[in-house]
Amino acid sequence: MSFRRFYPFTVGCVLAVLMSVAPAVLGQVATTQPARDQSMTLRSVPSGAKMKFRGVVISRDADIFTIRDRSRADYQVLITDSTSIKTHGGFLRSGKKYPVTDILRGLIVEVEGRGDAQGQLVADKIRFNESDMRAAITSDTRVSPVEANQERMAGQMDELYAVAAEARAEVKAVNERVSALDDYDVQETVAVTFRTNSAVLSPEAKQHLDELAAKTTNAKAFMIEVAGHTDSTGSEAKNFRLSRQRADAVVQYLAVTHKIPLRRFVTPMGYGKTEQVADNTSAAGRLQNRRVEVKMIINRGLNQPTTTSSSATRP
Repeated sequence: MSFRRFYPFTVGCVLAVLMSVAPAVLGQVATTQPARDQSMTLRSVPSGAKMKFRGVVISRDADIFTIRDRSRADYQVLITDSTSIKTHGGFLRSGKKYPVTDILRGLIVEVEGRGDAQGQLVADKIRFNESDMRAAITSDTRVSPVEANQERMAGQMDELYAVAAEARAEVKAVNERVSALDDYDVQETVAVTFRTNSAVLSPEAKQHLDELAAKTTNAKAFMIEVAGHTDSTGSEAKNFRLSRQRADAVVQYLAVTHKIPLRRFVTPMGYGKTEQVADNTSAAGRLQNRRVEVKMIINRGLNQPTTTSSSATRP
């Protein structure tokens, strides 16, 4: 093989490979849609103007490809059904015809045509060397798998970002629930009264407690707060003891009769005569003070619905 015949192939191969791998070296993946590449500055071809130039195909999108000439100016070229695509012909012979699909990135071409209203060059003729075509095919075969792998990795990164966003949302929900553990909402309140110096539940008191217990059947994350009280009759020590006995009587009735677990009860407390709700100078007032207040409370943090992660429902 003579140097003259070998030289075009060598130059074309080197240039094609450099043009193909340059975006990867710079950390940028060449797009197959040149019109969307913000880093690409396209030059417009005047409408109706006849032009002929030589350059390298740097991207391809259907029937449009982008060519970069020696001055690094980029033009969009439109291929039509009447576009003639051939290799350069030799002496006394015409060039070999090629289909539109063989216009590859890295191919050095010579384009002749006229500008349209969109600033594109509508190609009448596209010519290239056979050696440059072989070089373009070789470089595209090597670079395309790398770009495909980069696109696959980019897709995996998008999925990882989505999973991380879901995790952050779940952590935020958990933090909100934990911060609400000390916040309670009172759902039901019942006050049952007692006879003087007595901690025995009356039938009426039991009926009120039955109604409260019925409302706990389907409740979740509930607690029962029990506080015993007395009127002003008797000593302070006696009243503290009696108020606690009344609170214990309520807890025992609810736990034994209605099977409410003891873990649901806040530690019963006897307040003696320290928290009066009525005047102790009258019999009616003293009756109101001889009471046990029972509250069904719901913890806001534990009662919040659990958010199901979208990733858990994926097939």
